[in-house]
Amino acid sequence: MLKHLLALLAALLVSAGVIADDHRLPSNVTFEKWQVPWENTRPRDPMMDSKGNVWFCGQAGNYIGKLNPATGDFARFDMSPNTNPHNLIVDSDDNVWYAGNQNAHIGMLNPETGDITRYPMPDDEARDPHTLTFDAQENIWFTVQWGNFIGYLDTQSGDVTLHKVPISNARPYGIRLDDNDTPWIVLLGTNKLATVQNGEINLIDLPREDARPRRLEITDDGKLWYSDYAEGRLGSYDPQTDTFEEWVLPTGASSSPYATARDNQGRIWLTDTSAIPNQFIGFSPEQKAFISQTEVEFGGHIRHTYVNRTTGAIWFGTDSGYIARAMPE
Repeated sequence: MLKHLLALLAALLVSAGVIADDHRLPSNVTFEKWQVPWENTRPRDPMMDSKGNVWFCGQAGNYIGKLNPATGDFARFDMSPNTNPHNLIVDSDDNVWYAGNQNAHIGMLNPETGDITRYPMPDDEARDPHTLTFDAQENIWFTVQWGNFIGYLDTQSGDVTLHKVPISNARPYGIRLDDNDTPWIVLLGTNKLATVQNGEINLIDLPREDARPRRLEITDDGKLWYSDYAEGRLGSYDPQTDTFEEWVLPTGASSSPYATARDNQGRIWLTDTSAIPNQFIGFSPEQKAFISQTEVEFGGHIRHTYVNRTTGAIWFGTDSGYIARAMPE
């Protein structure tokens, strides 16, 4: 009887996406971490400047932080209440641009003076700028999740253009630009991808109705790679052929892949946030197979990544209060 119960338990664990150690993929990633000195502030979305400093959002603490990885020193730049900076990017002059997620603006922090220039949203509905990305001229495309917009900020003039997604509660989330500076967006509230061309939003249906894409990457061949947060898959979409491929994560269809990264070898990395601790999972587009699986033992959700193209390091923050980098082999 006990034997049958143990067999049933093992089957249930596998069906729930829990992978036994002897079936786990090899790990080819090492981590280095720095504990943020301000507790319970959800450090996230780090990015490195030209001097090697790593800037990050203290989303729950209303600050922008700076880490010197060489010394371990931190600095803090406080923001106005209810800013809740959600994401940041650093331009070629080391200015830090951030999304004011709870007070409807994009801001630019001057790292030398600490001064902040604010660019308000021109529509009251665009209350929550979310994720930012630069084009080749360092203008900014961005998403507005609950306001349901895809936006564009001309960083020279300060003008903001908003494109309303034509589906209610579409929740535009992750965003990347292709080699032609065309924005591609995942709509977390739907089973769709979106792109903006000539001022018009075009929608692409994913193969499964219950899919919910959260982040995405674009590889050198122009393919889009997205994490399906609802159904535990990594998917690819080829805009040239209008075709899809999808793979269930090694942690199972009940996993919740969130952050994504494309490393210098063109491999795709995802974080499974359903697993405690989170799993850092690698995929080879060339092999069309998952190749690596590593526990992030210092814990907390990993929501977004940044790849330093010089070093190949994948930087991320964790809800447990760390800024960290992963070095794939």
